[in-house]
Amino acid sequence: MAGVGRLIIDGMNVIGSRPDGWWRDRDAAVRRLLGQLQRLAAASPQSVTLVLDGRPLPDLAEGDHGGVTVRYAERGHSADDRIVAMVAADPDPASLEVVTADRGLRERVGECGAGVSGPGGLLARLR
Repeated sequence: MAGVGRLIIDGMNVIGSRPDGWWRDRDAAVRRLLGQLQRLAAASPQSVTLVLDGRPLPDLAEGDHGGVTVRYAERGHSADDRIVAMVAADPDPASLEVVTADRGLRERVGECGAGVSGPGGLLARLR
């Protein structure tokens, strides 16, 4: 993950990889991950995009939030579909690394030319 220019984070997949009670307050879990990613973005030359499933949080619209670009699944689709569309449309997919444990998503973005890593490496960097 160190040499990659741009990270795309499968947000709910990363959040769900930690059995820390996130399911009791999904919105707070999203905000915690965003805060961690903001610190990473401030300390790294990598650009960071966080893609989330579900409804947009009222106070967290799509766009830049402290150096992290937030995106949501498009209506009727999953974050996986949004991530694949982003990678497929990118002029340099080899410069992207998608962080997810989802096997199907890993295959789909890999076929588009992006690198893939699991949540463990990212979570270690965030600690």
